[in-house]
Amino acid sequence: MNKTVSVIMPVYNAEKYVAFAINSVLAQSYSNWELLVVDDCSTDLSVTLVSDYVKKDNRIRLFHTDKASGSPCEPRNVGIRNAQGRYIAFLDSDDVWLPNKLSEQLRWFDDGRTAIVYSNYEKISEEGVRAGRIVTAPQQVSYKELLKGNVIGNLTGMYDVEKVGKVYCRKIHHEDYVLWLSILKKGYIAKNTNAVHALYRVRKQSVSANKLAVVSWQWNIYRNVEKIGCFSTCYYFVHYAWRALLKCKK
Repeated sequence: MNKTVSVIMPVYNAEKYVAFAINSVLAQSYSNWELLVVDDCSTDLSVTLVSDYVKKDNRIRLFHTDKASGSPCEPRNVGIRNAQGRYIAFLDSDDVWLPNKLSEQLRWFDDGRTAIVYSNYEKISEEGVRAGRIVTAPQQVSYKELLKGNVIGNLTGMYDVEKVGKVYCRKIHHEDYVLWLSILKKGYIAKNTNAVHALYRVRKQSVSANKLAVVSWQWNIYRNVEKIGCFSTCYYFVHYAWRALLKCKK
Protein backbone atom coordinates (compact mmCIF):
# COMPACT_ATOMS: atom_id res chain seq x y z
CA MET A 1 0.00 0.00 0.00
CA ASN A 2 1.28 3.47 -0.91
CA LYS A 3 1.93 5.35 2.32
CA THR A 4 3.97 8.13 0.72
CA VAL A 5 3.25 11.67 1.90
CA SER A 6 3.50 14.33 -0.82
CA VAL A 7 4.62 17.60 0.75
CA ILE A 8 3.70 20.69 -1.30
CA MET A 9 5.88 23.77 -0.77
CA PRO A 10 5.26 26.95 -2.79
CA VAL A 11 8.26 29.30 -2.91
CA TYR A 12 8.54 32.96 -3.82
CA ASN A 13 11.63 34.98 -2.84
CA ALA A 14 12.15 32.93 0.30
CA GLU A 15 15.94 32.70 0.39
CA LYS A 16 16.01 33.73 4.08
CA TYR A 17 13.72 30.91 5.21
CA VAL A 18 13.42 28.08 2.69
CA ALA A 19 16.39 26.11 4.03
CA PHE A 20 14.75 25.95 7.46
CA ALA A 21 11.53 24.64 5.91
CA ILE A 22 13.26 22.00 3.79
CA ASN A 23 15.49 20.90 6.68
CA SER A 24 12.41 20.37 8.83
CA VAL A 25 11.07 17.92 6.23
CA LEU A 26 14.42 16.16 6.03
CA ALA A 27 14.38 15.84 9.83
CA GLN A 28 11.05 13.96 9.90
CA SER A 29 11.09 10.68 11.79
CA TYR A 30 8.84 9.32 9.02
CA SER A 31 10.97 9.03 5.89
CA ASN A 32 8.49 7.90 3.20
CA TRP A 33 7.79 11.32 1.76
CA GLU A 34 8.39 13.35 -1.37
CA LEU A 35 8.86 17.10 -1.29
CA LEU A 36 7.53 19.04 -4.27
CA VAL A 37 8.92 22.56 -4.20
CA VAL A 38 7.16 24.87 -6.67
CA ASP A 39 8.91 28.15 -7.42
CA ASP A 40 6.67 31.04 -8.44
CA CYS A 41 9.29 32.91 -10.51
CA SER A 42 11.48 34.02 -7.61
CA THR A 43 14.03 36.76 -8.30
CA ASP A 44 16.33 35.97 -5.37
CA LEU A 45 18.48 32.91 -4.63
CA SER A 46 15.58 30.62 -3.71
CA VAL A 47 15.91 28.39 -6.78
CA THR A 48 19.66 28.03 -6.32
CA LEU A 49 19.22 26.99 -2.70
CA VAL A 50 16.46 24.49 -3.51
CA SER A 51 18.46 23.07 -6.43
CA ASP A 52 21.28 22.19 -4.04
CA TYR A 53 18.85 20.10 -1.99
CA VAL A 54 17.48 18.42 -5.13
CA LYS A 55 21.00 17.25 -6.01
CA LYS A 56 21.46 15.70 -2.57
CA ASP A 57 18.12 13.95 -2.05
CA ASN A 58 16.02 12.34 -4.81
CA ARG A 59 12.88 12.70 -2.69
CA ILE A 60 12.98 16.44 -3.38
CA ARG A 61 11.74 17.73 -6.74
CA LEU A 62 11.66 21.29 -8.06
CA PHE A 63 8.92 22.70 -10.30
CA HIS A 64 8.24 26.15 -11.72
CA THR A 65 5.14 28.15 -12.59
CA ASP A 66 5.02 29.61 -16.11
CA LYS A 67 4.65 33.12 -14.74
CA ALA A 68 4.46 34.73 -11.31
CA SER A 69 0.98 34.07 -9.98
CA GLY A 70 1.11 36.35 -6.94
CA SER A 71 -0.44 33.79 -4.59
CA PRO A 72 0.35 30.27 -3.34
CA CYS A 73 -2.73 28.86 -5.09
CA GLU A 74 -1.23 28.00 -8.50
CA PRO A 75 2.09 26.71 -7.08
CA ARG A 76 0.17 24.43 -4.73
CA ASN A 77 -1.92 23.13 -7.62
CA VAL A 78 1.22 22.42 -9.65
CA GLY A 79 2.47 20.40 -6.70
CA ILE A 80 -0.81 18.53 -6.26
CA ARG A 81 -0.93 17.64 -9.97
CA ASN A 82 2.54 16.11 -9.76
CA ALA A 83 2.10 14.45 -6.37
CA GLN A 84 2.47 10.68 -6.29
CA GLY A 85 1.67 9.99 -2.64
CA ARG A 86 -1.46 8.75 -0.93
CA TYR A 87 -1.42 11.76 1.41
CA ILE A 88 -0.98 15.43 0.56
CA ALA A 89 0.40 17.89 3.11
CA PHE A 90 1.27 21.56 2.85
CA LEU A 91 4.23 23.52 4.18
CA ASP A 92 4.97 27.11 3.21
CA SER A 93 8.58 28.06 2.61
CA ASP A 94 8.83 30.23 5.73
CA ASP A 95 7.31 27.75 8.18
CA VAL A 96 8.78 24.74 9.98
CA TRP A 97 7.62 21.26 10.97
CA LEU A 98 8.66 19.52 14.17
CA PRO A 99 10.28 16.08 13.69
CA ASN A 100 7.31 13.84 14.57
CA LYS A 101 4.72 15.73 12.52
CA LEU A 102 4.17 13.12 9.82
CA SER A 103 4.59 10.00 11.92
CA GLU A 104 2.11 11.22 14.54
CA GLN A 105 -0.49 12.44 12.05
CA LEU A 106 -0.57 9.30 9.94
CA ARG A 107 -1.82 7.27 12.92
CA TRP A 108 -5.05 9.29 12.96
CA PHE A 109 -6.26 8.19 9.52
CA ASP A 110 -7.66 5.09 11.17
CA ASP A 111 -11.26 5.03 10.01
CA GLY A 112 -13.31 5.60 6.90
CA ARG A 113 -14.64 9.00 7.95
CA THR A 114 -11.36 10.77 8.70
CA ALA A 115 -10.09 12.48 5.54
CA ILE A 116 -8.06 15.31 7.12
CA VAL A 117 -5.65 15.30 10.03
CA TYR A 118 -4.22 18.49 11.50
CA SER A 119 -2.40 19.66 14.62
CA ASN A 120 -1.86 22.57 16.96
CA TYR A 121 0.99 24.91 16.09
CA GLU A 122 3.18 27.55 17.67
CA LYS A 123 3.68 31.10 16.40
CA ILE A 124 7.28 32.23 16.12
CA SER A 125 8.73 35.66 15.34
CA GLU A 126 10.04 36.63 11.92
CA GLU A 127 13.51 35.84 13.26
CA GLY A 128 12.39 32.37 14.39
CA VAL A 129 12.18 33.05 18.14
CA ARG A 130 9.79 30.80 20.07
CA ALA A 131 7.81 32.30 22.96
CA GLY A 132 5.16 29.69 23.74
CA ARG A 133 2.44 31.27 21.59
CA ILE A 134 0.43 28.10 21.02
CA VAL A 135 -2.62 28.04 18.74
CA THR A 136 -4.86 25.21 19.91
CA ALA A 137 -7.56 23.77 17.65
CA PRO A 138 -10.62 21.63 18.48
CA GLN A 139 -10.23 17.87 18.74
CA GLN A 140 -12.46 17.25 15.71
CA VAL A 141 -14.42 19.25 13.13
CA SER A 142 -17.12 18.55 10.60
CA TYR A 143 -18.17 20.76 7.69
CA LYS A 144 -20.66 22.75 9.79
CA GLU A 145 -18.15 23.22 12.58
CA LEU A 146 -15.49 24.42 10.16
CA LEU A 147 -17.89 27.03 8.80
CA LYS A 148 -17.51 28.76 12.17
CA GLY A 149 -13.89 29.52 11.32
CA ASN A 150 -10.82 27.86 9.90
CA VAL A 151 -9.22 25.96 12.77
CA ILE A 152 -6.99 23.90 10.45
CA GLY A 153 -3.62 25.60 10.23
CA ASN A 154 -2.53 25.04 6.64
CA LEU A 155 1.02 24.17 7.70
CA THR A 156 -0.41 21.31 9.78
CA GLY A 157 -3.16 19.96 7.48
CA MET A 158 -2.90 16.72 5.53
CA TYR A 159 -5.57 14.89 3.51
CA ASP A 160 -6.04 11.33 2.26
CA VAL A 161 -6.11 11.14 -1.54
CA GLU A 162 -7.35 7.54 -1.46
CA LYS A 163 -10.54 8.68 0.27
CA VAL A 164 -11.30 11.98 -1.46
CA GLY A 165 -9.19 12.06 -4.62
CA LYS A 166 -6.90 14.96 -5.45
CA VAL A 167 -8.49 18.17 -4.22
CA TYR A 168 -7.13 21.39 -5.71
CA CYS A 169 -6.99 24.97 -4.51
CA ARG A 170 -9.44 27.43 -5.99
CA LYS A 171 -8.10 30.80 -7.05
CA ILE A 172 -9.71 32.68 -4.21
CA HIS A 173 -8.49 34.30 -1.02
CA HIS A 174 -8.38 31.81 1.88
CA GLU A 175 -7.89 29.04 -0.68
CA ASP A 176 -6.71 26.60 2.00
CA TYR A 177 -9.92 27.11 3.99
CA VAL A 178 -12.05 26.52 0.90
CA LEU A 179 -10.08 23.34 0.16
CA TRP A 180 -10.74 21.94 3.66
CA LEU A 181 -14.42 22.89 3.43
CA SER A 182 -14.79 21.15 0.06
CA ILE A 183 -13.47 17.90 1.55
CA LEU A 184 -15.58 17.97 4.70
CA LYS A 185 -18.68 18.92 2.72
CA LYS A 186 -18.63 15.36 1.35
CA GLY A 187 -19.40 14.03 4.84
CA TYR A 188 -15.89 13.44 6.12
CA ILE A 189 -14.40 14.72 9.38
CA ALA A 190 -11.04 16.20 10.35
CA LYS A 191 -9.14 15.17 13.48
CA ASN A 192 -6.56 17.02 15.56
CA THR A 193 -3.55 15.17 16.98
CA ASN A 194 -3.77 17.43 20.06
CA ALA A 195 -0.07 18.21 19.92
CA VAL A 196 2.10 21.01 18.54
CA HIS A 197 3.69 19.76 15.34
CA ALA A 198 4.61 22.94 13.45
CA LEU A 199 5.98 26.46 13.85
CA TYR A 200 4.23 29.32 12.02
CA ARG A 201 6.42 32.30 11.22
CA VAL A 202 4.59 35.61 11.73
CA ARG A 203 5.84 38.07 9.13
CA LYS A 204 4.81 41.71 8.86
CA GLN A 205 4.25 41.58 5.11
CA SER A 206 2.26 38.34 5.16
CA VAL A 207 -1.08 38.35 3.35
CA SER A 208 -2.96 37.27 6.47
CA ALA A 209 -1.68 40.35 8.32
CA ASN A 210 -4.28 42.50 6.55
CA LYS A 211 -7.17 41.90 8.94
CA LEU A 212 -9.79 44.00 7.13
CA ALA A 213 -9.19 42.15 3.87
CA VAL A 214 -9.44 38.79 5.64
CA VAL A 215 -12.88 39.69 7.01
CA SER A 216 -14.21 40.44 3.52
CA TRP A 217 -12.71 37.19 2.20
CA GLN A 218 -14.55 35.24 4.88
CA TRP A 219 -17.88 36.85 4.03
CA ASN A 220 -17.31 36.12 0.34
CA ILE A 221 -16.70 32.44 1.08
CA TYR A 222 -19.98 32.16 2.98
CA ARG A 223 -22.10 33.94 0.42
CA ASN A 224 -20.50 33.25 -2.96
CA VAL A 225 -18.54 30.01 -2.54
CA GLU A 226 -20.60 28.00 -0.05
CA LYS A 227 -23.85 29.71 -1.13
CA ILE A 228 -25.10 30.11 2.42
CA GLY A 229 -28.19 32.22 3.14
CA CYS A 230 -27.88 35.62 4.78
CA PHE A 231 -29.18 34.56 8.21
CA SER A 232 -26.89 31.53 8.39
CA THR A 233 -23.98 33.62 7.13
CA CYS A 234 -24.47 36.05 10.02
CA TYR A 235 -24.61 33.13 12.45
CA TYR A 236 -21.36 31.61 11.20
CA PHE A 237 -19.69 35.00 10.85
CA VAL A 238 -20.23 35.81 14.54
CA HIS A 239 -18.55 32.52 15.47
CA TYR A 240 -15.75 33.24 13.01
CA ALA A 241 -15.14 36.73 14.43
CA TRP A 242 -14.96 35.38 17.99
CA ARG A 243 -12.49 32.65 17.06
CA ALA A 244 -10.39 35.12 15.08
CA LEU A 245 -10.24 37.42 18.10
CA LEU A 246 -9.07 34.61 20.34
CA LYS A 247 -6.43 33.57 17.80
CA CYS A 248 -5.06 37.14 17.57
CA LYS A 249 -4.44 37.15 21.33
CA LYS A 250 -2.00 34.23 20.99
